[in-house]
Formats: sequence, C-alpha cells, structure tokens
Amino acid sequence: MGTTTPKAVIMDETAVNRALTRIAHEIVERNEGTSDLAIVGIVTRGDILARHLAELVREIEGVEVPLGSLDISFYRDDFATHFAPEVHATNIPWDVDGKRIVLVDDILFTGRTIRAALDAVMDMGRPRSIELAVLVDRGHRELPISPDFVGKNVPSSRSENVRLYMSETDGRTSVEITDVAPGARIGSAPLGGE
Repeated sequence: MGTTTPKAVIMDETAVNRALTRIAHEIVERNEGTSDLAIVGIVTRGDILARHLAELVREIEGVEVPLGSLDISFYRDDFATHFAPEVHATNIPWDVDGKRIVLVDDILFTGRTIRAALDAVMDMGRPRSIELAVLVDRGHRELPISPDFVGKNVPSSRSENVRLYMSETDGRTSVEITDVAPGARIGSAPLGGE
C-alpha cells in the first residue's frame, strides 16, 4: 500500500519535542517531584513517547523513574471482532501497588483504548493514582475519559485519521491528518508507515 499524502502536518518534529518537554515539566510539577512516580506507555507509539518522557523527567529531576509498556490487545472491547489482533508484550517489571502512574498514549480519540489500558493496569495491582498524558487530543469521546496532560488539542472530523509518526519506527516524526480511505479503519498508523 502506498504512502498516503497528508491533508495537514499539524506537528513537526520540533513541535512534538516541545510538547513532550512541556508535558514532562507538568508531570513533575503536578506530582511534586518523582516520588512513587512511574510512566507506562501504551504500545506501539505510546511506549515510544513514554520513553522520551522518562528521559526528559530524568534530565529535569536527575532521577530514573520506573518505565513500562502496556499491550491492551486482549482488553479491547472490539477484541472479538478483530480477526488477528497484533499482540505485543506488556513489560511492567515493577509492582504497580502504591505507584502514581502516568499512562501515555499518542492520540486520544474515543477513549476506548484508555479504558482498556485502565483495566489492564488495575488487573496488575492497585496504584495510588493514574494520570493520562497524550500527545494529541482529537475529541470525539465515547467514554468519560479526559487527559491530565495534553500536547495539542486538534479538532478533527470522524472521516479523518490523526496519526503520529515517530523516527524510531517510521523514519520521520510528525503528527498528520489524512482522510480515511474507503473501507479502512480509523486508528494508529501501522509501524513503518502505510
């Protein structure tokens, strides 16, 4: 499948990096430091953003915070309708009990991914709190979920995809809006691009 031409590039690499730096400062400020703080990214691009945020927090505070990645494939409410879900490994090698977890995702849309992530985290234990950091909030919520930290609010149509591309997986870093192709699914960009 060929690369889709974006309708708009709403964040370039510089804007993504600035937003992540601001979010990292906000996380430290709101949590009054890093005591019991942990960062968990939702695979596949949320965990890349989580790694960047953990590194930024380390630069700001001089402290390594626990970092984890979370696969929510089996927690999705549409799991039964996906013929072959792409399964990744969850990697949270520390006890979630009592932690102040910052859950990280790339694009917040309906809220269903976050609901699944909350279920997955709660199955592992009882964190003190869970906050949500997203690079982009595009609206269209179907569940009462609201982010605590947002890089950019991007109003969008339901007939558009808002996708993050990261240099680690896609060869470029940007947030782009494209039209949804007929018969295609709204959602994250496949790894390595279209």
